[in-house]
Amino acid sequence: MTLAPFACRPETSRGRLHPETVSTFRSPYQRDRDRIIHSSAFRRLKHKTQVFVEHEGDYYRTRLTHTIEVAQVARTIAGHLGLNTDLAEAVALAHDLGHPPFGHTGEDALAELMKPYGGFDHNAQAIRIVTRLERHYADFDGLNLTWETLEGIAKHNGPVIGPLASGSHAVGDPALLPYALAEFNALYDLELHTHASAEAQVAAIADDVAYNHHDLHDGLRAGLFTEADLMELPVTGPAFEEVDRLYPGLDPYRRRHEALRRVFGVMVEDVIAVAENRLTSSQPKSAEEIRAMDGPIIRFSKPLYQNLKAIKSFLYARMYRAPAVVRERQRVTAIINDLFPLYLHDPALLPAEWRADVAAARDETALARIVLDYVAGMTDRFAIQEHQRLIGDAAGGPAA
Repeated sequence: MTLAPFACRPETSRGRLHPETVSTFRSPYQRDRDRIIHSSAFRRLKHKTQVFVEHEGDYYRTRLTHTIEVAQVARTIAGHLGLNTDLAEAVALAHDLGHPPFGHTGEDALAELMKPYGGFDHNAQAIRIVTRLERHYADFDGLNLTWETLEGIAKHNGPVIGPLASGSHAVGDPALLPYALAEFNALYDLELHTHASAEAQVAAIADDVAYNHHDLHDGLRAGLFTEADLMELPVTGPAFEEVDRLYPGLDPYRRRHEALRRVFGVMVEDVIAVAENRLTSSQPKSAEEIRAMDGPIIRFSKPLYQNLKAIKSFLYARMYRAPAVVRERQRVTAIINDLFPLYLHDPALLPAEWRADVAAARDETALARIVLDYVAGMTDRFAIQEHQRLIGDAAGGPAA
């Protein structure tokens, strides 16, 4: 496949922190993708929450199934635009590696607990995982990914610092960077003040496409809202109307699937159309020109973005803040709030393989960061089991 001038090219990669012999049969970005898939952190995504706690039902998305869906969307969009599909896929596969147990609820709890110790952010934690915590190779800690993949993990949502900083992971002031990202960036500058490559931007928009689609599907399956509710919303309403027109009397499950796959298609087609228009208008000649732009090149159109905001508001009220979900958030927040200080005050409770790191900790901050790495790496089920084993109170039991 011929790459566009503004795509990231393997032969011009900025390389790896630790130089390695180039593979004879894989490009650098294919090698990154393979290392991510074979990592321990990637496997743990199987038992980490998307919205519903992992054990609540076999049909709900987990972080792993979500990640696979994001990677599929990213490859589709990147391929159509002439971008490097391997890099887009690698960033997509790694984008959620830093998520702790219990999804954004777990992240909120750990961010609060880590305020005295340098903060917590799942993008920053993903960088820590792929540069330090994965310890399988003889010559280095981490996965030794290319600069482009690391850049994509760190800032696929947009610049993190500086005047262009935007998105949920932006801090603006470099002094406010989560320690995990600040430490590595001081060692290997990821240019956090610029936009990421177009491939990383594709991975970010693919994340939005995937969760907008599957949260609707999971919410319907959970009974938190109905198809009739979705017919009152933009995008989803017209999708159901089209299915009803083409397939009158279709059975409910097939009707749901046909409508939601149309919603999926609307989002992907919109992203591609907007990107093609913006690329034609700006005519970037290199990946560096993409990074230097004052805004992302990959985005939804303004009308669709507004419609998706309406859908997100609906999901926020009916799904993310549904009484059953709120009760579960309270329960799992209590689990994190119990486990973190327990390990911090008695690090001997950590597994034997963590003892060397504990012994090397110079102060409470260093120890807190070790405890964070351990707790953030837990799966939902392991966190629940450990809470029951070590504390054994009702917080670890089934939700009411």
